[in-house]
Amino acid sequence: MPEALTLVHVYPQLLGTYGDRGNVLALVHRARGRGLDVRVLDVGLDETLPRTADLYVLGGGEDAAQLLAARCLLADDRAVAVLADAPTFAVCAGLQLLSRSFLDGDGRPTAGLGLLDVDCGRLPRRAVGEVITDPVALPGAPTLTGYENHRGDARLGPAAQPLGRLVTGVGNGDGRTEGAQQGNVLATYLHGPALVRNPWLADELLTRAAGPLSAYDDGPMDELRAERLAAADPRRRRGRRLLHR
Repeated sequence: MPEALTLVHVYPQLLGTYGDRGNVLALVHRARGRGLDVRVLDVGLDETLPRTADLYVLGGGEDAAQLLAARCLLADDRAVAVLADAPTFAVCAGLQLLSRSFLDGDGRPTAGLGLLDVDCGRLPRRAVGEVITDPVALPGAPTLTGYENHRGDARLGPAAQPLGRLVTGVGNGDGRTEGAQQGNVLATYLHGPALVRNPWLADELLTRAAGPLSAYDDGPMDELRAERLAAADPRRRRGRRLLHR
């Protein structure tokens, strides 16, 4: 395990809707809980992505911000290679930016970076509310919880897998899946922030970046996760009703 970890927050002035900077804070918190030193680099629009960082994070953003972020990333001739080579976590607009294509605010197809075999269109109506999803191809991962507020969908091609199988919520808009993963990229429509609600997922990213982690008891994050699952997971609500009969 390295003594220090470099974490890049991509365009935080554009991609930080719904508290997504909390994902960076969660990663720092859980890394330092294991004695890892963490350096966070906020990359601005006029800057190229650092080549040698250990972990990259992209948050959500509105249509205009997302389009500007796409133009800046596509203008950075190193961006695709950099994000493909290291663990990358992308939320909402970040998912769409890493897809093959998404729709701009006027409904016109726009090129993404193509790191995900995904095309993003529009849902018939905005998806807002709690989401519960069971992880796919992430051994040992518990159920994921989050809050969605998006109009985009996600149509996965054969090279991408969903991040999870939908239990409740809208997710990718197909009634079955939420998010996407491919190579080093984990992407989701979950806010919350997602890595605060799902500390296992934060640890998965840190493990990919830094190697095996020691155990860490984090009561407040575990309590928040349990609270949101109890409130939103219909399977748990059914269990409570049966107990009270």
